[in-house]
Amino acid sequence: MADESASTPPVTPEGRSTPKINTKVAHPARIYDYYLGGKDNFPSDREAAEKMISATRGGVRAGARQNRAFLVRAVRALTDAGIRQFLDIGTGIPTSPNVHEVAQQAVPDARVAYVDNDPIVLVHARALMTGTGGTSIIQADLREPGTILEDPQTRATIDFTQPVGVLLVAVLQFFTEADDPHGIVRRLLAAVPAGSHLVVSHYTADFNPAAATRGAVGAYDKATAPLVPRDREEVGRFFTGLDMLDPGVVQASQWRPDGPVPDIPGGHPWVWAGAGVKP
Repeated sequence: MADESASTPPVTPEGRSTPKINTKVAHPARIYDYYLGGKDNFPSDREAAEKMISATRGGVRAGARQNRAFLVRAVRALTDAGIRQFLDIGTGIPTSPNVHEVAQQAVPDARVAYVDNDPIVLVHARALMTGTGGTSIIQADLREPGTILEDPQTRATIDFTQPVGVLLVAVLQFFTEADDPHGIVRRLLAAVPAGSHLVVSHYTADFNPAAATRGAVGAYDKATAPLVPRDREEVGRFFTGLDMLDPGVVQASQWRPDGPVPDIPGGHPWVWAGAGVKP
């Protein structure tokens, strides 16, 4: 694995250089990996994660698992609705089952374009996707949606004349209002045709004591991106102009659960989630 001491930035198979990995600054993708019990993280990531775990009394770990389970159910729901291609932005360090594994189980020729801004994600994703057809991965920032949409690899994977499943799972919470996250989502949706679906999950403080929220937000003070809680109404605004899929914007664990929702104290109220379709 590359680290910040590397003298030369790594080069992608396409001949692109990627930034050196700064292990001293916590990154949301690696913090999330730690929540899920992964090993692809560094002391700075673990320090931030432990602060978040303490602030949420351990609930963030259960919440992360519920968020991941929501992603799996949402991808299945989209394939049932006829979606055959997915744009997964802010994919994070690969954790099985991945979007392409879930989608291709239902639709063998499903295509998935992954996007993340952390070079560590690209290293692991490329290793995982060796020999996997219908997938691509690029390093790009959601703050520049045009770069994502026009990237040759994205264009080679996604046919923007056909419906697309746009996945923004646990990523918009790292954008301040100055970043205009609602405007970013509008630009993405403007680029896809009718019948496309949007899937969003987002950290919330709606159910949490103020002190817990301050501790959770503070855990990301030294990370590459801040943590910005949003309430149910603000999360619902991401779906403006879309037809919501039942049951609307709900806690992640309660979005079309496969069975009874387990009683995990503190594990459910941290994430709003929903999906909608472009009419």
